[in-house]
Amino acid sequence: MKVKVISRNPDNYCRETKDDIHKTFRNYNPELHPFQGAREYVRALNATKLERVFAKPFVGNLDGHKDGLAVLAKNPQQLSVLASGAYDGEVCIWDVANKRRMVSLAAHSGYCRGIAFTTDGERILTVGDDKNIKVWDYNQDWEDGNRVQRPLNTILTKGVCVALSHSYDSSAFATSGDTCHIWDEERNEPLKELKWGVDMVHDIKYNPIETSLLAACSSDRGIILCDQREKKPLRKLIMTLRCNQLAWNPMRAFNFTVANEDDNLYTFDTRSLNVPITIHSGHVSSVTSLDYAPTGREFTSGSYDKTVRIFEANKATSREIYHTKRMQHVTCMAWSLDNKYIFSGSDEMNVRVWKANASEKLGSLQAREKNAFNYNAALKEKYAAHPSVRRIAKHRQVPKTVYKEQEKLRSVKQKQKRKEENLRQNSRPGKVPYVPEPKKKIVRLEH
Repeated sequence: MKVKVISRNPDNYCRETKDDIHKTFRNYNPELHPFQGAREYVRALNATKLERVFAKPFVGNLDGHKDGLAVLAKNPQQLSVLASGAYDGEVCIWDVANKRRMVSLAAHSGYCRGIAFTTDGERILTVGDDKNIKVWDYNQDWEDGNRVQRPLNTILTKGVCVALSHSYDSSAFATSGDTCHIWDEERNEPLKELKWGVDMVHDIKYNPIETSLLAACSSDRGIILCDQREKKPLRKLIMTLRCNQLAWNPMRAFNFTVANEDDNLYTFDTRSLNVPITIHSGHVSSVTSLDYAPTGREFTSGSYDKTVRIFEANKATSREIYHTKRMQHVTCMAWSLDNKYIFSGSDEMNVRVWKANASEKLGSLQAREKNAFNYNAALKEKYAAHPSVRRIAKHRQVPKTVYKEQEKLRSVKQKQKRKEENLRQNSRPGKVPYVPEPKKKIVRLEH
């Protein structure tokens, strides 16, 4: 005779202390869970709704400038230190963690055009319309009796410098204007002068990985690639409209993105400049500035349409749009080096701080909270293609002006497509060829 005995080990279901979580058991046999998919779908839908409910991206603002913001710079060694330059030449150093202005410098008598930290993060370089390059030690004590603010060094240039970029691994820095110059912090004369045959180079950037490589945006709608060890440019690309600013991908040395006057951003591969890799659309006015996340997977952009957008590097549409009622034309952007925050400067004299992930909870998290967030993120990714989940996840409240401008731009594009198709239908075969949209943006490529 066979007798079946039920036996249980208390260690499998009993808690060691009363503060422990009750142990649960789950049988993963799909036949015993016929409604597993339905339950997960409901949980994914609720998680997506809660994400939109708790999406409060605005953290705070840094108030203290007396004129509109022109440029922002991040300290490469300290996460909480940010520098900003204004239209009136004032430069402010901020302690972002405490939302406090550390020091205010009367740097230039006119427009502050460029600002950059040195590699060690101890000094600041500024350029302005007064044809001066100034080096400041912002860590010194300004609270003396006379409060005299004097730079460590002042270099008088022959022409106006409109952009500044510091090398990532040396003491060299580059300025651009009528001509481009390569400087060293220890010398008052430029190491090299780069002439590219253009009237004005209004932006220049060092590559963070290939540190001798420079990219610049010029007034003749050109994008110039140059090696600072040579005088002639490596490549030059002419686009249909002017590019306002350029940013290198910090994780891919051969990719960069430009902010253009035609409301779009273009990502290029330096190995093949004939066609942009991706056209990032969404803004309804000229894009003025952008900056990459330290991971290289995303970047943020600011525009004259008074909005801030976040794009994934390989996608054409933005995943987030930030705006406030008081924010005016966005002129400068920066992404914090801890990948948590975004800084934007605009015409109404404020530096705004935003969360990179709008629904992220700030502060320390318990283990159960982390597990819950990870579980919800996995569910949202699994059911992202479902129509209801996708509709809620993509919905954003945008200003009415932006909404109306989007309708106008959409109607203009449809009209152009209809006109082109009508010409094609009423012309002989091959006279009106199909041209991909990315190729329409490139005028010519010069080697």
